[in-house]
Amino acid sequence: MSERAAPFYCPYCGDEDLRPHEEGHGAWLCGACRRAFTLKYLGLVFNANTTPEPASSASTSEKEGQ
Repeated sequence: MSERAAPFYCPYCGDEDLRPHEEGHGAWLCGACRRAFTLKYLGLVFNANTTPEPASSASTSEKEGQ
């Protein structure tokens, strides 16, 4: 499995001078504003009222309606 992509800019000042920080996995240090922050991927979120419909069943339901 490959590593996730690194952030492109600081979420606080917008500068691109980011370096990995020694405070654990996903921690970054901004060289411009000297803030340290972490990033964490939480997962995919779907609306509670809907579920994703597979593409194959959509084409099947269109054929049934004809």
